[in-house]
Parts: sequence; C-alpha cells; structure tokens
Amino acid sequence: MIRFGIDIDGTVTSPTSIIPYINKAFGMNIFYEDINQYELTPFVNVSEEKFTKWFIENEPIIYQGSPVAQGVEKILSKWKHKHELYFISARGAHLLDVTKKWFIDKGLPFHHIELIGSHNKIETVKKYHVNLFFEDKHDNAVMIHEECRIPVILFDTPYNQNPIPKGVIRVKNWKEADIWVEHWLSNNRNNREMASTFI
Repeated sequence: MIRFGIDIDGTVTSPTSIIPYINKAFGMNIFYEDINQYELTPFVNVSEEKFTKWFIENEPIIYQGSPVAQGVEKILSKWKHKHELYFISARGAHLLDVTKKWFIDKGLPFHHIELIGSHNKIETVKKYHVNLFFEDKHDNAVMIHEECRIPVILFDTPYNQNPIPKGVIRVKNWKEADIWVEHWLSNNRNNREMASTFI
C-alpha cells in the first residue's frame, strides 16, 4: 500500500477558512485573493504578539468551523481502501480531539492523524515512511521533496506562487491531484513490471 502524507489546513480544509474570523475579530475586509504570503500578521492592524494570542485562543473555534476543500470528500473516500491516509499537521497535539471530531463530522476517512506543533514535517514524513505528500505551504512542499526525495503535490493558492522544483507538482484542486496520482501510480506499476522482466 502507498502511504500518503497529507497536510490539513489549506489542503483538506478550504484555504479561505480563517479569513472570515480575522475580518470579524479585527474589523478588516480582507479577501482571499489578497493573501499573497503565508504569514498573516502583515494583513491585520494589530501587533504580531496580539495576533498570535488571538489565534491560539481561537484555534479550536476556527478548526471546528472550517469548510472542507472542494472535492476532497470524494477523493479521500476513493483512496481510503487503496492507500494509507496519514494526516500530518502543524497544529498542536492538544487539538487532536477537535481535529478528529471534525474529520468524523465531515465524513472524511483517515488512518492516522499526527499533530506535530511545528511546520517542520520532515522528521515525521521520514518516521512514517510517507511515499507522497500533499501540502499548501510553499517552503514545506519544497523542503519535504528535497529532504525526503518524494513527490509533493502543492495546492495552488495566492500565497504559494514562488517557483517550484520539478518534484513539486502544482494542482488547482483535488480532482487534478487525483489525476496526477493515478498517472504516477500507473507509471510506478509499469516500471516495477518492466524491472521484474529482467530479473
């Protein structure tokens, strides 16, 4: 079985999830299309310290109310019997119950959820021998590909538009991700079959 490593926020959840909460809390009128970098502090009218405090206090509420990314239910349901779905997120471990409940409430399958409290996912990807990763954060995608030597699917957003190396594959949605995965799996099968004929 192929093991997929999958980020949660901005990948399985809609990348717009947090914006309504920010707009309401800080009296802003930010649009998703305006978010051209991952760090959100420059877009709000408060200090980084105050924003961080607000975010930590409101994380459970934001995560409970996050809508799913378009098409993800269908694709994960298709994959759940064929592949291992390992969700690896920068969320803190104290949010595991909230996270699992959200997956169950949304009808999203999972085999394992690991909340590591950091954006550095390389050790966890190696620990679980992940074969393919799905991400929305540009530097994460590039580092995971380069350090772990695996392909990484990068979901296209306004905040991850920097250039990407060949092993990072930019897709617009889960349907495109599924098409790429099927092609990749088919090529791997063909390569294994070809290799076996020479043994």
